[in-house]
Amino acid sequence: MTYSGSVKVGGAADVHELTDLMISKVAVGPMDNNSYLLRCRATGEQMMIDAANEPRTLLRLIGDDGIASVVTTHRHRDHWDALADVVAATGARTYAGRYDAEGIDVPTDVPVEDGDTLRVGRVELTARRIVGHTPGSIVLIYDDPHGHPHVFSGDCLFPGGVGNTWGDPDAFASLILDVETKLFDALPDETWVYPGHGKDTTLGQERPKLPEWRERGW
Repeated sequence: MTYSGSVKVGGAADVHELTDLMISKVAVGPMDNNSYLLRCRATGEQMMIDAANEPRTLLRLIGDDGIASVVTTHRHRDHWDALADVVAATGARTYAGRYDAEGIDVPTDVPVEDGDTLRVGRVELTARRIVGHTPGSIVLIYDDPHGHPHVFSGDCLFPGGVGNTWGDPDAFASLILDVETKLFDALPDETWVYPGHGKDTTLGQERPKLPEWRERGW
């Protein structure tokens, strides 16, 4: 099966099968949020990124094996609206950026700092704090030892631009700087990007557009 990264609310999940990790992407809720289920192929342990909406849909995706953890990329409610229900059903530990945790109604078990390592089974992901869309947004980077990196970008990076900063020039300056230095400068063009809404992209597809984004201010 070929992974496209194109999903729609009410439709099936799309599954990206890597050597050590399976990534299932599903679209949920009125704001077309993406939720991601990561499964370590060696151990079967699972992690969810953004329990955004439609808890029944997410719990069906999780299945009988349950999940060990749920990571919330940032404090905006559309990315954690199903979190309480998912945690109640699975007992999963909750993770979120330290500086966004106070804005999430469900308590954060593990506040995440820039550079922290998160694990699902034998797979390691690195968290990077990206400031601008919110004060404590985090992205997760999986540096696949068998291929190119994969980035779960929340609302910090999309096809065609960075996240919304609502006309605040200081917030935009911070966001574009962090995205450039912590993602584009650090990772190769082949890096696959899984955003919080919409279709996937790669850093190579977006890199030529960076000067345009800086010029327009969003």
